[in-house]
Amino acid sequence: MEPKSNGIAKVNDKREIFGWAMYDWANSAFSTTIGTVFLAPYVASLAADAAKPFADGMARVAGIAVAPDSFFPFCISISVGLQVLFLPILGAIADYSHLRKQMMQLFAVVGALATTALFFTTAPIWWMGGLLYIIANLAFGAALVFYNSYLPDIASPDQRDKVSSYGWAMGYLGGALLLVFNLALYLLHDKIGLARDMAVRINLASAGLWWLGFAFFTWARLQPRHAAKQLPKGENYVGAGFKQLWGTLKDIRRFPETLKFLLAYFLYNDGIQTVIAVSATFAAAPLLRGGLEIGQATLTIVILMIQFMAFFGALLWGRLAARIGAKRSIILSLVIWAGVVIYAYGGLRGDTRVVEFFILGGCIAVVMGGSQAISRSLFAQMIPAGKEAEYYSFYEVSERGTSWIGPFLFAMMNQVFGSLRPAILSLIFFFVMGLILLPFVNVKKAVDDVKAYDAGSGHG
Repeated sequence: MEPKSNGIAKVNDKREIFGWAMYDWANSAFSTTIGTVFLAPYVASLAADAAKPFADGMARVAGIAVAPDSFFPFCISISVGLQVLFLPILGAIADYSHLRKQMMQLFAVVGALATTALFFTTAPIWWMGGLLYIIANLAFGAALVFYNSYLPDIASPDQRDKVSSYGWAMGYLGGALLLVFNLALYLLHDKIGLARDMAVRINLASAGLWWLGFAFFTWARLQPRHAAKQLPKGENYVGAGFKQLWGTLKDIRRFPETLKFLLAYFLYNDGIQTVIAVSATFAAAPLLRGGLEIGQATLTIVILMIQFMAFFGALLWGRLAARIGAKRSIILSLVIWAGVVIYAYGGLRGDTRVVEFFILGGCIAVVMGGSQAISRSLFAQMIPAGKEAEYYSFYEVSERGTSWIGPFLFAMMNQVFGSLRPAILSLIFFFVMGLILLPFVNVKKAVDDVKAYDAGSGHG
């Protein structure tokens, strides 16, 4: 284990683990209030209004026709396309420079400020909601690279499933608490003299303030780790980072099982993230567009229920992983996810659709946090010491809110068929591929490969 800046190495320190988990508490406001509940339906409604003058029912963005319900999923894809370009090099720079904590702080602040600025998204500039989301989501993913990379440092291998699940659980609880206030403001907006759109805009800004405010708990308790490497003469951190990234891309062939897991994770988690990202659009859209026509208040209550249930689901999945193994617990969760997508396509029709949506939400809540928490801790066993941020930058390309193929496929299917139902069904591809690939990952060999590499490079 590498020293802290004060020369004392610690793992499983409860105070630091709590500080680390508080970042999940802080940034989950972005995932819930922005990514899941309020922004997508709000921007879609503004886009639908902007499309009314056009006979084809399409809104126009820089002269390009786009279906109102497809605009936000396209923005998700664009933001993640940028992450694919930038996150790996950021991870390499962080591992090289000892600036991991500072870079996490920088991107968290940028993301929180862009989120707060969503307050200014109104009808005349409705597209600004998409632009600010692209910036905020890019920063969100970048900060998570550095956040996740701390897991192998703060928790011993036997504690990582538990600590990772604890972080996810804290995130769901924090996101849910803010959503309670958001829901109250939305439901009471008439009584306190606010227009509905103003209540939504205040809720959007509140997520940025929550993210920034609670992140200070993390900054206070999370300790810097890894001594900075000496820069070669005439080099800078960017150049050195690119060289380290190139070296890692060549070295990664030493870890074939890690690569297999990354491919499986990239696919199945893209499906998970897309379901989370488009659920509000699907629920709020009119029946004629293949949606459920569920009101914002009911939708928020369902999401709130999911958040609180997911808190316990994440802890439950941590215990399940201890009993049956991390890989088996993830496979079980993917079977449930596949069932959710199939039912969302074929069910949820008629007068019982709201009740069915609540039940489906409960199924999602049970597996949502667990499948992601156990994936994160399993990956931590498969990466070499000293390159945590760099490897987690590859992992983050398909982490929370950063899926890209799924939203693009969803948006294109809706654009082509003019209905959200085929778009939802298309997501089954990601879970089926995950179920095909994951069983072939040899976890023991992955761990042994990393141990042998670390021993040979002096990290063992």
